[in-house]
Amino acid sequence: MIDLIVAGGGPTGLMLAGELRLHGVHALVLEKEAEPTRIVRALGLHARSVEVMDQRGLLERFLAHGQKYPVGGFFAAIPKPSPERLDTAHAYVLGIPQPTVDRLLAERATELGAEIRRGCELVGLSQDDHGVTVELADGARLRSRYLVGCDGGRSTVRKLLGVGFLGEPARVETLLGEVEVTAPPETLAAVVAEVRKTHKRFGAMPLGDGVYRVVVPAEGVAEDRSAPPTLDELKQQVRRLAGTDFGLHSPRWLSRFGDATRLAERYRTGRVLLAGDAAHIHPPTGGQGLNLGIQDAFNLGWKLAAEVDGWAPEGLLDSYHAKRHPVAAAVLDNTRAQMELMSTEPGPQAVRRLVSELMDFDEVNRYLIEKITAIGVRYGFGEGHELLGRRMRDVGLKRGRLYELMHRGRGLLLDQTGRLSVAGWADRIDHVVDVSEELDVPAALLRPDGHVAWIGEDQQDLLSRLPRWFGAAVS
Repeated sequence: MIDLIVAGGGPTGLMLAGELRLHGVHALVLEKEAEPTRIVRALGLHARSVEVMDQRGLLERFLAHGQKYPVGGFFAAIPKPSPERLDTAHAYVLGIPQPTVDRLLAERATELGAEIRRGCELVGLSQDDHGVTVELADGARLRSRYLVGCDGGRSTVRKLLGVGFLGEPARVETLLGEVEVTAPPETLAAVVAEVRKTHKRFGAMPLGDGVYRVVVPAEGVAEDRSAPPTLDELKQQVRRLAGTDFGLHSPRWLSRFGDATRLAERYRTGRVLLAGDAAHIHPPTGGQGLNLGIQDAFNLGWKLAAEVDGWAPEGLLDSYHAKRHPVAAAVLDNTRAQMELMSTEPGPQAVRRLVSELMDFDEVNRYLIEKITAIGVRYGFGEGHELLGRRMRDVGLKRGRLYELMHRGRGLLLDQTGRLSVAGWADRIDHVVDVSEELDVPAALLRPDGHVAWIGEDQQDLLSRLPRWFGAAVS
């Protein structure tokens, strides 16, 4: 029996497969598409996802293929500078196209021993107390201990489970394409700048070699949103707003997306779980979708591995829904708000001007950017130190950096006292005795996802907390 099947070979599924393999879990990824997509649905990684890559020793690979940009101006495209004092060592957006993210994560998962099967479509599933049976389009059947649906907003896994996908349908639609243009770059840039004064959902970004990524509001919402628009449809909408179609021609690909906002009722049904767009969809405002999925996988991977390995404490796997569902709900709310602020109607425009004024206060600007970048996420672990439940930023130690010590995906006790012990949990937790001038706490226990599970210096207090996240001690 396979330990775990991941349905969907996008960034969420591939990140999850890599996390599982760090713990020796037999992970099989099933992707229905025979070849990797060239469609650039997402353009970059926000600070928290950059931290995730750093925590797993992947950041240099991503930096080699990306470009750093300031984090200002991401909330509803309101042009503000980057906030001061962001709580991260990576205060930038890493511009990198989604196909490259997919490729790098697939390479990592494969290096660790995950199996990726392309051209394999899941069409049926059933489960019992011991595992999940998966049926493929070619009639083959596979058996696994767990299944995770990472198969997108139209998730087959979610539909087969009968999980409600609550929210609102698309009210507006946006056309998107990578196309060549004949207009001079300076002319195109000037026209786009003028149009964007009133239409924030309009844009044209140069990709090189005369190719542009063009985004424009559609006339309405298509009955069949899975059907891509035609080049003529794209050109017509560009002409309607800009007065010219810039000589658009030779499209690489065309697509459409709406502002539908939906959230799965539950992330777990027995031995089947949902992650990424299979669990939540929302407008792409602020570029949060791909990042939210990667962070779902980061939260889920070590918990599933603990279940497979047999040391998971009661409730650990259920904590995936308990913690990530509210995070997604908050993202849905902020994207709803951003879409309202980007409307051309007088009322929303008045609110936009007010929000823009408020964002001149650095505290407000920082608060909103922390929402977009997910560095403001705090899980509810109970009362205690202000760091409890938050992920810890990378800090310098006397002998290196904190994130350099987290590449194996294990728990970590950073002990500045030298008096503590995790004896009995050494197979799950690394005990690091070191000091940091940036950290004003005696010791911190980090989960494998980098969130702070305990702060203190009392050994008995630590021993009372360890079983909650890391199960029973091994004698």
